[in-house]
Amino acid sequence: MNRIFTLTVNPVVDKNTTISSLVPNKKLRCSEPVYYSGGGGVNVSRAINNLKGNSIAIHFSGGRIGAHLQELLSKEGIEHHEIDLVGTTRENLSVFDTATDLQYRFGLPGPQVNENEWQAGLDIVERSLSENDFLVVSGKLTSGIPDDYYMMVGEIAKRKKAKFVLDTKEGALKHAIKTDIFLFKPNLSELASLYGKETLSNKMLEESAKDFMATHKCEILAVSLGRRGALLVTSDVLEYIPAPIVHEKNTIGAGDSMLAGMLLKAQTGHTPKIMIQYGVASGAAATLRQGAQLCQIEDVERIYKWMTSKDSF
Repeated sequence: MNRIFTLTVNPVVDKNTTISSLVPNKKLRCSEPVYYSGGGGVNVSRAINNLKGNSIAIHFSGGRIGAHLQELLSKEGIEHHEIDLVGTTRENLSVFDTATDLQYRFGLPGPQVNENEWQAGLDIVERSLSENDFLVVSGKLTSGIPDDYYMMVGEIAKRKKAKFVLDTKEGALKHAIKTDIFLFKPNLSELASLYGKETLSNKMLEESAKDFMATHKCEILAVSLGRRGALLVTSDVLEYIPAPIVHEKNTIGAGDSMLAGMLLKAQTGHTPKIMIQYGVASGAAATLRQGAQLCQIEDVERIYKWMTSKDSF
């Protein structure tokens, strides 16, 4: 079977804790923290693992927190290849207030990456890929990495005849869409940004999606619409895939879980519609649990069964 690789240039260790009430200017007693490996591509690999699939996570790693990241991935049984950094991998903090059921997320900046380090990332991608493998680039860039880095990665995938899967934003996105894409998964604001807008109405969304497919080399466009589901666009299909209504506890990793679900169905040769349906189910499942647990297969299968059978959930 064709392999799935994920590339994460700005991974993170997510530290999750709870408090009884968030108040200012007071020492707050937190619960014992729980740690998760994270960052776009790493989250995709973790979600694939939760769904009983396999992937290989290529990621940058530096310092004490980078060593912790590697330990977490190994503990979960995820195959991974690290590119060593002089700088230190970032750490994020997520605090859940049990009094209000609100979550607070604090994101720290990533490390400075030197040219020889980001070049090493390109080299490992070049050595690793084979024809028809999937290569996922997901997440933001960090300091020192040029904005056209993901475009360089996409060009490697093109040369190796691998399938390039894109999920990023800002300057990296505007460059990366210039190469050949198998699957592009923007959210509404990311697609809007490509057309100089902050958001898009339904009519503008459909027009922009059609325009993107007509002007770029992209096989499948899946626009994530959050609680509304997703819009699937191919050369001959434009269809909304609705999401079920669930009791959301958090949204960490919902988009990464969605991407993981889509990839597993793509890997087994399913149609784009089935890919997106399973992806939407995976994204919805990720919101059912606190912290950065991502989707769990029992929740995904239950939601997907409802979505495809039209029975009550």
